[in-house]
Amino acid sequence: MKEIIQRDNPILREKAVSIAVGEITSEKIKKIIAAMKDAMALQKDGVAIAAPQIGVSLRIFVVSGSLLKQADKKYRGDGTDLVFINPEIIKISKEKKEVEEGCLSVRWLYGKVKRSLRVTLKAYNEKGEKIERGASGLLAQIFQHETDHLNGILFIDKAKEVWEMTEEEIREVRGVQL
Repeated sequence: MKEIIQRDNPILREKAVSIAVGEITSEKIKKIIAAMKDAMALQKDGVAIAAPQIGVSLRIFVVSGSLLKQADKKYRGDGTDLVFINPEIIKISKEKKEVEEGCLSVRWLYGKVKRSLRVTLKAYNEKGEKIERGASGLLAQIFQHETDHLNGILFIDKAKEVWEMTEEEIREVRGVQL
């Protein structure tokens, strides 16, 4: 089981490396994706994770389908985790909104970050198939946050205000069971 590394680890500041298309379905990549899902599953408040957060500098991120479904009432997915390999944001709306963010690698800090309301992402899924997906709301925010991770950027680099919350405060404010 991989631990989620924290903001002082230099790997979080590296630009993650792309994966050769022929390697996407390899055992090595399957094991990394499984480790990412395991690490994310242990964090009840984490909706997504990028490979650098478990110490692997590769361009992969995973979104928890079940948590996304709970957090975003407009999301129409079936609750299956979403895997994005070599993701690239290809379209971004000019319209932006300040949103609250936190990060599993910047524990217990939160801040307000200006994010585009809509994005389109192209990537490969874990089967090695090309995918293109548009997103709005929380999913658009996740796409931008996780792509930032793959480029060595943490949300605190962009946040206007940053504050700290304890686990207890998060439980009270958000009703999250940690």
